[in-house]
Amino acid sequence: MRRAAARAAATHCFTSNQFGAPLSHPPLPHSASVISHPPAPPPASPPNDSGCFDEYLILLRSFVSRREVESGKQLHARLVLSGLGHHAVLATKLVNLYSICDHLHYAHRLFDRIPKSNIFLWNILIRAYAWNGPHEVALSLYYQMLDFGLAPDNFTFPFVLKACSALSNLGAGRDIHDLVVRTRWESDVFVAAALIDMYAKCSCVDDARGVFDRVLDRDVVLWNSMIAAYAQNGHPSEALQLCHDMVARDFKPTLATVVTVISAAANAAALPRGREIHGFGWRRGFDDEDKVKTALVDMYAKSGWVKVARVLFEQLAEKTIVSWNSMICGYAMHGHADYALSLFDKMCKQNQVPPDYITFVGALSACNHGGLVDEGRALFDLMVRDYCIPAKVQHYTCMIDLLGHAGRLHEAHNLIQQMETEPDSGVWGALLNACKIHRNVKLGELALQKLIELEPDDAGNYVLLSNIYAQSGKWQEAAEIRKQMANRGLKKSIGCSWIEVKNQVHAFLVGDVSHPSSEEIYAELVRLEGLMAQAGYVPDTMPIFHDVSDDEKRDIVRSHSERLAIAFGLINTPAKTRLMVTKNLRVCEDCHTVIKFISKIADREIVIRDVNRYHHFKDGECSCRDYW
Repeated sequence: MRRAAARAAATHCFTSNQFGAPLSHPPLPHSASVISHPPAPPPASPPNDSGCFDEYLILLRSFVSRREVESGKQLHARLVLSGLGHHAVLATKLVNLYSICDHLHYAHRLFDRIPKSNIFLWNILIRAYAWNGPHEVALSLYYQMLDFGLAPDNFTFPFVLKACSALSNLGAGRDIHDLVVRTRWESDVFVAAALIDMYAKCSCVDDARGVFDRVLDRDVVLWNSMIAAYAQNGHPSEALQLCHDMVARDFKPTLATVVTVISAAANAAALPRGREIHGFGWRRGFDDEDKVKTALVDMYAKSGWVKVARVLFEQLAEKTIVSWNSMICGYAMHGHADYALSLFDKMCKQNQVPPDYITFVGALSACNHGGLVDEGRALFDLMVRDYCIPAKVQHYTCMIDLLGHAGRLHEAHNLIQQMETEPDSGVWGALLNACKIHRNVKLGELALQKLIELEPDDAGNYVLLSNIYAQSGKWQEAAEIRKQMANRGLKKSIGCSWIEVKNQVHAFLVGDVSHPSSEEIYAELVRLEGLMAQAGYVPDTMPIFHDVSDDEKRDIVRSHSERLAIAFGLINTPAKTRLMVTKNLRVCEDCHTVIKFISKIADREIVIRDVNRYHHFKDGECSCRDYW
């Protein structure tokens, strides 16, 4: 049944365009087009003398190596006239030539007219569709080949699994895996690597690891595939550990290994391990590779070291769109709007590298974090009008957030109504957050209603509207929202923060007392609060809507996860050491104020990476200038 469904989908995809209309296939070259029906199978040996046959074969091999498709078409016509147009060997070479030159219609039509007993012929066409699409056709050809009575080999499986990866078709992938096991190809490193990639693209990391563990005779490609599977699915620590295991077993990492592991460290904001990999790559001779430097630019930017990222960026021999985007987005994440826009201008005017939609996401994000409304509007118009880049939902989200923060809520709402794409939860969430900042109950109710339709089980949306009601003194409405949450079984996400000290990650939840150093951590917080009080700090307990005393509210605020992480960092690192803390939620207003005090009192630079952006605290100030 699965085969029938795949074949039906592929047949429709191949025979019709996106609107369902039949595709018109181009005719085969010259006199080849006059053949209206498949001829009888050719004789075992060529009808002409072997000299011409050998000459044709040599020519076809030459055309394939040089990808000379036009010369191949001329030879194809001559072969048809000479009676060799459908000879299995020569036609297979022609199918290969058309396939690698992206003339798949010619390749497929010729394939349909020649004998198909050769597995190499099937592999050629499956490979072509797996690489170029439509991927459904590759899958359909695979099942047709099985029906034809041919057994897949260690070339067929990687090609068809690549198609499954592109389609994220886990069902077909598992079906193919079953046959791989039955035909005893699972230990082949190329087949195993394709299986790992397929499971990774389908978010089945445990299945991918199972394939990896069952292959005893591994090569570097297989190690790289598993490392990439971890990195792509949000398991950076496992990716880094596997890289260590790879080196420990005397495998020499490749350029792909180093780039993948650096990207994993970037996603984890794991600077110590990222710097270790940087040094490792330098010792292995990868320091001059632009791909490594581009990955390092991204890693240092995401780890809070934007200046180091810029130095590496300027060292690039050739600055690609990926490197420009990494640097511009890096500046945007850290709130350095002026640097981001200056680099954007330099990219467009001096280096002749045209920006893409990611570039504009970074530039608009920079305007958003910097509160640059007019500049953001100009960029949005520039993108659509001058660069003809259609606005995607990410661009609209930046604009809604920018306008909303600036208090232009109705303008933001009008922009949502004018969107050419369907607004997602990010768009309505940006509007709801702006309504909380400016206490707009009416628009907040509308935004929540849209969010409930899109994300009915996200408790954070309910909490935001409850806070808006409470800030506006509408306690009954706030209580009603909390009641709705309880009836739906929804609970607010628990705040969690991480800090890495001496190559070990320490995690803290709000109100956490489970850490072995909890007593010392809370003592440090009490000490700091005394110094902050002397400096003029007054706790802001307004966001705490629980029916408890003011002292209890202060205790709740004091035990927020980022404060616990910072206190742990202060008592476990030397003076002047820079602290880097990651949080899963937005930093609250009171914690933001407290960290500014702590940075001045403790004479520390403290970097907080929350769910929205980076905050750099130093000498009592924050890089966001209290705009976030």
